[in-house]
Amino acid sequence: MPGTVVTFYSYKGGVGRSFTLANTAVLLARWGHRVLCVDWDLEAPGLDAYFRPMMSVAPVSGVVDLIDDFLAGTTYPAPHITRLTGMGKLDLIAAGRADEHYAGRVQEINWELLYEKGFGDYLELCRAQWTAEYDYVLLDSRTGISDIGGICTAHLPDRLVVLFTANMQSLEGAVDIAQRANAARDRMPYDRPQLAVLPVLSRFDAREEYARAEEWRRICLEATKGLFGNWLDREVPAELMARHLTLPYVSYWSFGEQLPVRSEASPSADQISFALETVAAVIAHHFDRTDLLAENRDAYVSAVRTEKRTFSHDVRVSTPRSTLADATELIEHLNQLGVRAELSLSGERSLLNRTEDGMKHLCLVVDGEVSRWQAAEVELFLHRTVGQDRRVIPVLTAETKPNSLPGYVGNLRYLRFRPSHGPVEVARDLFEQLNGVTALLDTGEIDLVEVLGRTTRTTLRPLLWELVHDLVGALQTAVGAGDEVRAKELAADLELAIRPRSSDGEQNHRTTVPPATRLAIDWAVRILEVRVQGSGGTRDGFTGRLPE
Repeated sequence: MPGTVVTFYSYKGGVGRSFTLANTAVLLARWGHRVLCVDWDLEAPGLDAYFRPMMSVAPVSGVVDLIDDFLAGTTYPAPHITRLTGMGKLDLIAAGRADEHYAGRVQEINWELLYEKGFGDYLELCRAQWTAEYDYVLLDSRTGISDIGGICTAHLPDRLVVLFTANMQSLEGAVDIAQRANAARDRMPYDRPQLAVLPVLSRFDAREEYARAEEWRRICLEATKGLFGNWLDREVPAELMARHLTLPYVSYWSFGEQLPVRSEASPSADQISFALETVAAVIAHHFDRTDLLAENRDAYVSAVRTEKRTFSHDVRVSTPRSTLADATELIEHLNQLGVRAELSLSGERSLLNRTEDGMKHLCLVVDGEVSRWQAAEVELFLHRTVGQDRRVIPVLTAETKPNSLPGYVGNLRYLRFRPSHGPVEVARDLFEQLNGVTALLDTGEIDLVEVLGRTTRTTLRPLLWELVHDLVGALQTAVGAGDEVRAKELAADLELAIRPRSSDGEQNHRTTVPPATRLAIDWAVRILEVRVQGSGGTRDGFTGRLPE
């Protein structure tokens, strides 16, 4: 899948456009994406200044060299990339080499003549090359109305981020350019859909003059609300989204070219990195799932933060001290199966204080009731993982009644320790569930394998064995069809049939299981041990045909 081109534009200077782009690039790269930044602000370049601590050498070429390559008749664009270090796959195409010849080279550019010679098609080659190698290409556009602004806002991007401050020149100019860009795309010979535009109110100080700040929020929303129409979930108010897309003014970060997201790894809501994370997450979500952002901002950000993340553990097993021995053995067998498991014992407060959790799933061993510690663990886990493929899997002890558990646990599909189903068997069940493999049916509290096992060890009168044989045959069919209700009914009938009776008479009137019935029971157990891969997948080991 090709990457996405996102242009950062502002009508006026001094709004923090390059600052926002550079920090967004760092976040996207940190989250595992391949990111390329391109400095198209040729008249006032400076994007590279934010990345100097990450450069081993200064840029030796850039965008102006792409133009020279075109004029020289180069068939395929040269990369002109400056590699950045320390942040995954993050690269830069600077405006050009910062030497005494740079200004003259920029002044000699005739954009109209370039397009007459086919520079637009050459840019299409550049775009295709960039999006083939990178997940996100972030363009830093020139301010105001300019030829470069048209290239960056209309020709190249898939998405447009417009930044403005709380004054009418900045606000109206940004909105006007966004509207012009969509109109210009309609006239282009290239296949481009309508632009999705992200309006970002920048350098906004609401700490003092609260009433005036709220008035300007209203003014900005009124001017920009039309930009939300083609991407914001219809159930989400534009006012709420506008607040999420507001970058606060923090004087500390107004000095020099700085990257606060590198030092504010776990920002609180009043820090600028918190807002920058939100903007970057909207881009990483491709302007989608805004209903989740409205409901739970932290989960929205966490979803993209963990999308390409490698977890240190597959599952954390949380247990009270009463089941510590079983939980420890469970972890041992999970590790043997290749599942990286770790223990969480009630009272380990350091686990709750971690902003980034190292495990993907949470296994909750419940002995009678969910402890207050476990309730806190589950609440924090669910808050962080809304919208992600990360699960809470309860494992109940034999005495635990699921109906007595709180809904956020009792309503989940659970596993259970039973006399015939200890840590080894639960580890296997958990392994299969984590790998998208489930039994053909879930019979809940009824352990069909255990019932069938008791059947093979009992002695009955011949007439009862005939009934048992019929019940086992019907059970094979019900299990194979995934009919849980029928399987439970048949299991209850089977338990009733093999129940010891005082009226059975002499011992010699009773016999052990007949060979044909034993064969049928063994086959029923084999069917019960079949696992299904995924939803609608294949039934490994089961052809759907029963033995003659």
